[in-house]
Formats: sequence, structure tokens, C-alpha cells
Amino acid sequence: MTAVNLLALGIIIDDLVLSDGTTHLGLLGGGGPQTAFGMRLWSDRVGLAAGVGADFPQTARDWLHAAGIDTGAVRQTAQPTLRAWQLLEADGRHTQVWRSPISALPVNLALDTATLPATHRNLQGLHTGIHPEEPNLQRLQALRAITRVLSIETWRPASSPPSPAALRTWLQLADIFSPNRAEAESLVGAGEPLALARRLIELGGRVIALRLGLDGVLVCAANQPVLHLPALEVRSTPQPLGAGNAFCGGFLAGWAATTNAATAVAYGTVAASFMLEQPGLPPAPATLHAEAQRRLQRAQQSTRIVQ
Repeated sequence: MTAVNLLALGIIIDDLVLSDGTTHLGLLGGGGPQTAFGMRLWSDRVGLAAGVGADFPQTARDWLHAAGIDTGAVRQTAQPTLRAWQLLEADGRHTQVWRSPISALPVNLALDTATLPATHRNLQGLHTGIHPEEPNLQRLQALRAITRVLSIETWRPASSPPSPAALRTWLQLADIFSPNRAEAESLVGAGEPLALARRLIELGGRVIALRLGLDGVLVCAANQPVLHLPALEVRSTPQPLGAGNAFCGGFLAGWAATTNAATAVAYGTVAASFMLEQPGLPPAPATLHAEAQRRLQRAQQSTRIVQ
């Protein structure tokens, strides 16, 4: 069997409600497929690990197959597939409301690295999310042990700032940390993007990819220039659900392949641009290759050195 290089985690079926009341129900979503899309746009050997129920939709299976994403670590559990309302407001606020029974969360989100297929335990890159107050260091250490590059995001802003020592503990486990601005400010206090990224570097971060919404991304990496890349213009009204996850997947694919911040931020930004163009996941990545290359050229031309 072919080894997986890049791995994303988790599956949720999203029931999306837009600010005008429009609904899009039964979308394959959650951080796993969205992140895997960003990875798969640039890498051939991408996998997904998650628990799903017997009710996992065939349409979701079909998309994963068409996308060429390895599902050897997607296991069926006795619980229903995780499902949630995703409520998007006109001002950018996003609220997730679980529709699944609470008992399904720990079962379907659990990940024992020892039981992963052997093809999934010598990775070039893995992306995961954490709760900032309860980062589950044991889980992070187990993930760290099976991948060369570990990428982390926080699932939401911290309810109160963690101590510098606590923040340093999990920042030092990650090669890449990619918060949005609100999440970064909840960890290190208010500030301009460059100041936020520098504070996170000072606390042990290696590569900080600070996501700024329509203002793009600021990247700080050791021994490389600080870079800013604006968001790419897209062909329709932006639908932001999942764009951050797609960025993280693309960024990880670029960094794992090159350790070059300019390449990584361009890969991530292009992946996010496709996610913005429709509710739910884009078409299979193989159908987007030519357009991805055009957008990559635009992204590379738009990247600027900040310092």
C-alpha cells in the first residue's frame, strides 16, 4: 500500500445557514476534509483520519474518492456521524451548534496513533486543531511522534489568556501555528499583526502564519523574511466557511515540501481562494490544476516582504 505523506483529522457534516437565511444542508465539512482539500491541491498522497457513523452520506464518500484522498483511516463507529449547524453572520461571525448527541463527539473525534494503518504513521506533515485552554499535550506529543512537520491551529479564541509558560509548552511542539487575528489576540493580547506574530515567535513558535481574513496572511519564520500576502480576489461572493482550514492544508503542503515561507503562503492562499467560492467543498482538486497554477502565479506576484 502507498504511504500517506500528509494527514488531516476529523469529519463533520455541515448544515450551513447564511446571514440572509439561505441554507445549504448536508455538506461534507469539518476541519479534516477542508484541510485535506488544501493539501490535495498540491500533494498526491493525502489522507484523512476520522470516525463516522453508518449514516455517513454516500455523496461525501464520493467526493473523497473523486478527490483522491486516502480514507484508510476513516473508521466506522457505533455513533452517528458528527453533524452541526454552521451559522454565518454578515459581519463575519461564525457560530457552530452541534446537532449530534454529545456522546458521539469523543468517539468520533478520538485518535489512537497506535491503531492507525502503518501507511499513516511516518508522515511528512499533519494538521490538527486544539482547544487553547486544554490543548491535550499527550495527544499532541503522540501526533508529533508520527510526523516530520506538525501544524496546529486553535479552534476558537481563548476565553482567558494562558500563561506564557503554558502557551510555550504547546507552541514548542508545533512546527507551524496558524491562528486568525482574534485567536492570536486572545493568546498574547491586542496588537498589530506583526507584533502578534513576533510575540508568538518569542514564546516558542517556529513558523507563525497569522490569518487576517480579507487582509490576507502574515508569515513569520526563523531565518526568513516576514511576508504578507493579500487574499486573492474570487469569482463569487465569498463563503468563508472552511477557508482557514484549506489555507492551513495548503500551507502545510508547501512548507513540508520546501520549508520556504513564500511557497507555503502562496499554496495556502490559493487553496483558501477555492474554498471561498461556494458553500462547502470545491470540485475535486484534479479538475482545478490549471486554475490553481494561474492563481499561484498571481499569489507569488502579490507576496511582499514586510521586514
